[in-house]
Amino acid sequence: MNALTRDLKQLVELAEKAAPAEGRFRQRLHLMPPTGWLNDPNGLCQFKGLFHAFFQYSPFNPEGGVKMWGHCTSRDMAHWEYQGTALYPDQPFDCHGVYSGCALVEDGRMYLYYTGNVKLEDQEYDYVLAGREGNTVLVESEDGFRFGRKQLLMRNEDYPADLSCHVRDPKVWKQDGRYYMVQGVRTKEDVGEAQIFVSDDRISWSPLRRIRTEEPFGYMWECPDYMDVDGQKILSASVQGLEGEEWRDRNVYQSGYFYIEGDILGEYSLSQYRLWDCGFDYYAPQSFVTEDGRVVMMAWMGMPDCPEYGNSPALAEGWQHCFTFPREIYTEDGAVRQRPVRELEMLKRKVKGAEGHLKAECPAAWETDITGIQAGRFRAVVGGGLVLTYTGSRFEMRFEGPAGEEISGGRRLRYQEMESPDSVKILGDASSVEVFVNEGEYVFTTRYYPGAYTLEVEADGAAVSLYAVE
Repeated sequence: MNALTRDLKQLVELAEKAAPAEGRFRQRLHLMPPTGWLNDPNGLCQFKGLFHAFFQYSPFNPEGGVKMWGHCTSRDMAHWEYQGTALYPDQPFDCHGVYSGCALVEDGRMYLYYTGNVKLEDQEYDYVLAGREGNTVLVESEDGFRFGRKQLLMRNEDYPADLSCHVRDPKVWKQDGRYYMVQGVRTKEDVGEAQIFVSDDRISWSPLRRIRTEEPFGYMWECPDYMDVDGQKILSASVQGLEGEEWRDRNVYQSGYFYIEGDILGEYSLSQYRLWDCGFDYYAPQSFVTEDGRVVMMAWMGMPDCPEYGNSPALAEGWQHCFTFPREIYTEDGAVRQRPVRELEMLKRKVKGAEGHLKAECPAAWETDITGIQAGRFRAVVGGGLVLTYTGSRFEMRFEGPAGEEISGGRRLRYQEMESPDSVKILGDASSVEVFVNEGEYVFTTRYYPGAYTLEVEADGAAVSLYAVE
């Protein structure tokens, strides 16, 4: 431990010790920071039976700052125990932030790959073509709690020459005895793509090939992820710079995925881009495979570079942002679906049931299941002002009326065209709502700040069940 690490560790501990232990809107089920700012999930894995989640963490300022990796563990992915800061920005190659990365678990060891961010400041730079370093770094651990010496694996000069300074967010997997890494890139022509590297030993990496769409698609693909879901290969990416009518009523940046036809390491084609989540607060998802073979994904329940809405009630408590509740990614009839991890079922206690109409006060953490919706006749009001409804051919999440204005933090409307819904699952926490439509065919996520936890559902002929989650 060098002197900078030691001082940073002490400063973080002081900030955490001074943070309020309680707060009206602190989450019960969702992983959130002890204090300050959280963004991207990193290093998600199950290691020796225990779930590990690292996260981008700025403990000194709830509106952001220099990034390090916080660390939480869990036995059930619903109750998280904070384990302290795992990685500090304490080396010349990561001095402006320990940025996003992944975990590879192999042979009883955890290998953490991440981007070391450096922004040169001795003259004017655009930080796209000059002035930024995106260094690829490896740290190893035998137990998941103590981390060894940082190894600098690649610098910008090791990446293909047509790339800008924006190369980041490594995701690593092993296939047929070799190791592959995908990173998000921005070319010098301002086109977003994904770069694959290959290695025989996890340490020495070489550029292998570029993954791109037929036509330019955004200017940067952040947080790329490659996964196999029930035999369907998927490339996930958080895309910046999408323009046009299709994206006018969406978020400032998108998080979605392509189906891969063929072999991403050989001949391939990418499908149309599909969104993981149609709501307000969802970015930088990362997946991992559990020891029982499930593909589980978590994302940052937030959105960068978005002045339209915010989280001032959480800021007043000294913190901002959380993760989405972990979701199992699965396929049905060849299409991707999402659902809360099955561990949630063990935590549910039914408190009320009805047919067609339910009105109730809710605990701070709750779930409601609405099944058998007839002809799309569905409407739910959460917290007095968050309205979920199906009208015509689209499902809407909107904040409505004076109550909606009060609890929304500036959020207004998100929607998705779809066929009539037959089921809706709503997972509510102290300051968030996640909505799964048609067994997770579509998902809508938002933060909100209600004065009271209330729910009213109208769905002709449907069975409505309300559960406390404890």
